[in-house]
Amino acid sequence: ARMPKTKQSLSMRRGMKLPGGLPGATPLVSGNASADTKDDITTNSAGDSNSVSNLLSKKSKQPLQPQQQQPSLQLKGLFANFSKYIDIKSGSLNFAGKLSLDSKGINFNGTKFNISADDLEFIEELGRGNYGTVSKVLHKPTGIIMAMKEVRLELDDSKFRQILMELEVLHKCNSPYIIDFYGAFFVEGAVYMCMEFMDGGSLDRIYGDGVDEPHLKYVADSVIRGLMELKEKHNVIHRDVKPTNILVNTAGKVKLCDFGVSGNLVASLAKTNIGCQSYMAPERIKSQSPDDVAYTVQSDIWSLGLSILETAKGCYPYPPETFNNIFSQLSAIVDGEPPKLPDGFSPLAHDFIAHCLDKIPERRPNYAQLLKHPWFADMIDQAEMSHYVKLRIKEAKQEKTKQDKEDFKQLNQKLKPPLHR
Repeated sequence: ARMPKTKQSLSMRRGMKLPGGLPGATPLVSGNASADTKDDITTNSAGDSNSVSNLLSKKSKQPLQPQQQQPSLQLKGLFANFSKYIDIKSGSLNFAGKLSLDSKGINFNGTKFNISADDLEFIEELGRGNYGTVSKVLHKPTGIIMAMKEVRLELDDSKFRQILMELEVLHKCNSPYIIDFYGAFFVEGAVYMCMEFMDGGSLDRIYGDGVDEPHLKYVADSVIRGLMELKEKHNVIHRDVKPTNILVNTAGKVKLCDFGVSGNLVASLAKTNIGCQSYMAPERIKSQSPDDVAYTVQSDIWSLGLSILETAKGCYPYPPETFNNIFSQLSAIVDGEPPKLPDGFSPLAHDFIAHCLDKIPERRPNYAQLLKHPWFADMIDQAEMSHYVKLRIKEAKQEKTKQDKEDFKQLNQKLKPPLHR
């Protein structure tokens, strides 16, 4: 008899067609097995339709295959390079000597963080990109709201290195300027990282038409302290500093996130050309090869200056004609004069930005020197920043509601027959 037609699993649709089954998934059963065999992620006893496990289970029913052979322990051909990471039999993702993940959590050489899809209830999607999605979830055992980042595995060794780097940085960096880490798990060909939910979102979502100087100064101070802690305590450079990777919350805290392209420093150098090109320092853009110019903290300081300037202006600092053309942007960064703060900011603020955006990297200050800049002599407190973030969130929501109404009005106008317009 023909087997009933079943949906492909989530991981199969993502291209994770590994021999013997999917990492993190229940092995395929033989033809005489019960069709009621449970998935690798099970729903909770209450059958909560919003639980992460329930949502994933609905997407990922395993197809039954007659006379399925036992999973091979050796990955062959194209997948041989990944046998050092993936254990098909146990359904785990392993980074030898560093950490391992499975559907029940993550283990950093004996330090365990137990968290699974069964513990989480989906609330809403926060963002989506080529890597996967970021969702707002509730951790039911503790009642903590978290941000859950999905990273889909790809058959590219660099993807595994990025996952390892981000998990290691999150695990070892306990700082008021870096987002908190709650744990991670691996299932259905994807890694899920559970982190602190910052209710203000990223800087670009709340800066509106620009942030005023006292609050801009507070943001800059927090970002510098986070970057300095990465460098001084953990020998790490961020390499992707930009407004979308700087988060704020209504408690008035400003924190760094997204460490997937961060790098360990070797004698303060890292020879890889990674990061968002729009915020890349001119010396990085000009290098023909990653080995031409070693990446130092001075390159991150350029990105910091550009990010703070964008936050002040409320838009990307280079001319509008470069916004939709990456080649024009890169040419402007390399060949043009560095952008400046708008009128109305103090001479000290202008001086701070000018030092960060010096096109000669050796002349840019380090983090300790930046914190000693006289611009930071007079600072607002966290309570004032908290009030400001709440206000900007409210304004952003009002602006979105207004824009949605305008978009709806325009759509209705287009849909009306010509005689009724």
